[in-house]
Amino acid sequence: MTEFVHLHLHSEFSLLDGACRIEEMLDRAVELEMPSVAITEHGNMFSSIIFHDQARKRGINPVLGCEVYVAPGDRRTRSGTPGETANHLVLLAETQEGYHNLIKLVSAGYTEGFYYKPRIDKELLAQHAKGLIGLSSCLKGEVATGIRTEQQQKAVQAAAAYRDILGPHNFFLEMQYQGIDEQRTVNAGLQPIAKDLGLSLVVTNDVHYLNNSDYKAHDVLLCIGTGKSVNDAERLRYHGDQFYLKTPEEMAQVFAETERINHGLHRPAAHAGGDFAREQARRGARKEQVQLFAVEQAAGEAFPSRNELDFVQKEAGAPPVASTLASSRT
Repeated sequence: MTEFVHLHLHSEFSLLDGACRIEEMLDRAVELEMPSVAITEHGNMFSSIIFHDQARKRGINPVLGCEVYVAPGDRRTRSGTPGETANHLVLLAETQEGYHNLIKLVSAGYTEGFYYKPRIDKELLAQHAKGLIGLSSCLKGEVATGIRTEQQQKAVQAAAAYRDILGPHNFFLEMQYQGIDEQRTVNAGLQPIAKDLGLSLVVTNDVHYLNNSDYKAHDVLLCIGTGKSVNDAERLRYHGDQFYLKTPEEMAQVFAETERINHGLHRPAAHAGGDFAREQARRGARKEQVQLFAVEQAAGEAFPSRNELDFVQKEAGAPPVASTLASSRT
């Protein structure tokens, strides 16, 4: 495998979880001669503009995406155990319409489905699926959860549902391996599902930090985000030190037995992140994200900082957030 495209990656805009600084990540991608990179923040698209612009400056094709949270039922149902009410799903914008649909989905996650996390549901996804490519995500994805909890039929049903919503050529089963035993179980279970449902497989590394040596700093960041001590045995942690921006050779070594499958990953990257992205990112950020901020502030929820939204407004050539909020309330 001479090329590899990272399709599942979190920057510092995956707040208190991602630790990749966008420009440093892109410099590394250039060094590794990667033709394209995706950005898939947790539940938001705050990094879209700066990521797109900086990638273009370096000659890299930017793939705009998001790792969304999907409610197991209706997104408006606010009950259940936290952690069990939001399955992960990676969505990538393939076209201009797909980018618009992704903005609508992410915004609705906050305004309609917020319960610990900004959530969408399958009904909403079906309404805004055109132009989007989906990956089944990590161990917290619905398909992977079915496999690792020994509910194979549940996994098959979830994969079939996403296939029917996004289309058989626009939904991919995602394989990862960072040394976690459950991932071996999931990867083995994904392959027969792919065969039975006519789906393709891709491999990702769920990148959360740039270098292998950054794992300790990332662990501290997680503790800050969850309000836990590093010495707390029961806290959230990423096992091992493998969630970094691996080279094509390292990824080929990890998935040496499935190299034939890996070629499928170039198809989503080749089609996503077209030239529409810059202007549409600006317009979408101005129209959708700032309106969302106003609605969320009025509801008293926790939202992106005003400084972040002011940056978006400035990039879009619009007034600061304070002016937008004032006009929206008159």
